[in-house]
Amino acid sequence: MADTGPSRARYRRILRFAARYMVQAWWFELFLPRLGLARLASRGRAARLTGLARNFHGLAVELGGLMIKVGQFMSSRLDVLPPEITRELEGLQDEVPPVDFAAIKRLAESELGVPLERAFEWVDPVPVAAASLGQAHRARLGPADAADTGFSDVVVKVQRPGIEQIVDVDLAALRRVAQWLSRVRIVRDHVDLPVLIEEFAHTSREEIDYLHEAQNAVRFAENFAGDPRVNAPEIAWERTTRRVLTLADVTAIKINDVDALREAGIDPAAVASEFATVMFDQLFRDGYFHADPHPGNIFVTPTPFGERPWTLTFIDFGMMGEVPDRLRRDLQQVVIAVASRNGRQLVDSIRDVGVLLPSADTAELERAMTALFARFGGMGFAELQQVDPREFQAFAREFGDVIRSLPFQLPENFLLIVRAVSLTSGMCSSLEPAFNMWDAVEPYAAQLIRDERGNVVRAFAREAGSIASVAARLPRRLDDFVTRAEEGRLSVESPRVENRMRSIERVGRRVVSAVLFAGLFIGGAVLRADEAVLGTVLMAASVVPFLHAVLAGVGRRP
Repeated sequence: MADTGPSRARYRRILRFAARYMVQAWWFELFLPRLGLARLASRGRAARLTGLARNFHGLAVELGGLMIKVGQFMSSRLDVLPPEITRELEGLQDEVPPVDFAAIKRLAESELGVPLERAFEWVDPVPVAAASLGQAHRARLGPADAADTGFSDVVVKVQRPGIEQIVDVDLAALRRVAQWLSRVRIVRDHVDLPVLIEEFAHTSREEIDYLHEAQNAVRFAENFAGDPRVNAPEIAWERTTRRVLTLADVTAIKINDVDALREAGIDPAAVASEFATVMFDQLFRDGYFHADPHPGNIFVTPTPFGERPWTLTFIDFGMMGEVPDRLRRDLQQVVIAVASRNGRQLVDSIRDVGVLLPSADTAELERAMTALFARFGGMGFAELQQVDPREFQAFAREFGDVIRSLPFQLPENFLLIVRAVSLTSGMCSSLEPAFNMWDAVEPYAAQLIRDERGNVVRAFAREAGSIASVAARLPRRLDDFVTRAEEGRLSVESPRVENRMRSIERVGRRVVSAVLFAGLFIGGAVLRADEAVLGTVLMAASVVPFLHAVLAGVGRRP
């Protein structure tokens, strides 16, 4: 961290903010419950969490830098943060006052090695966008560069002067806060904070490396080469460095501007369907996808003389995700476990995906999954829609403590998948209220099942072998059980009772069932196309965690 006055002041301000709310949390969530005042401490919890998020929102807007990114990152961490915080931070926009053009001009000239007047024929001094890490200006390439690239109108993204030092300061402060929190057993058992901070640091470093973003844009364009549905801006490499990115200006109709789409003769429902198809192509076909498909990053470009009347144009490739082969295989195991209604195997599969931390005590979760399969496993989707919502609420109340107490944490790749699917679903629903995401995912789900069918059969064979092995050992285990009972060495563990006895220490630990919902939702779509019954089981399994994710904390007894 640079040891300057402004840097030290920024560092200390972040630490003071964190320390204040850590002390508040210690008082209300640890100290008062130990005095038997848990009911008193819980009364204002929602308001306190909302106030914390609102104050952080103000701090982030004022400081800029990584603090806005921290807020946006936290708003997506449904797996480790309570909904009062994530809801408040959802609206945090990466919009800050622009840097004076003279400072932007100096940095761009230093990077490009020539005066801006020679690098470009014209540059608009008024930014088209100003964000926490950089800002963008429209410009026009000179005749020689335009002839080489094949385009002249460009957008030039320039890193904010001094942002690398600010990032260093912010990361240093975040690492110190993580060290403080990691000394608290409740936090340590439920969140791997050092890993979380390093995930964020890695993403932030990549976002301020414009060469990396340019390479992402090229890879994305190559995946859709020759596909008339999708367009991406070309890069002007001669005018691109690690801190300056020059790309073709592809500004068109924002994808969520329904009125402008209709004025251009474009059906928003058709856009929704095409957008979903393109996003699932990225997820299931390419394994490389745009992880931030919000309305500002996608345009609908009319192409009256092209193969199609319009195309989808993606921009801003700073946040991209991959679906590695291992993650895909692990998700297939989740599908197999649900299809066989095996609660233990489902829990083991979720752990393999990386969602459950090693400290998780999963005995009660296994019981919850077994009960879920027994109650809802045989129902079709139409039947589930007719189930009294109070049944789902009762199930959530019975097993709510179990879910809340378990240390869930989404792996980075899985988090980006959930984020992309969530943004895609929200966008499509805004374009066409009757849009059905499951219909969009079915073709890809069917293909995945066909590709993995052989593996599924082998997995079922292994399951049958496991059952046979258990049956073979059963007489001996029964004999051991009787012997222990006769000798007075038989003991019984009741994880549910133990969990409830520890509930006072768990106040403030909120984890969200969106983890299970996302995994089971995708699995249900995968199975539904070819195996209706098995797919229905998975869809049923996704309902309860979804309800808990939405209603967590509502009406909960302290």
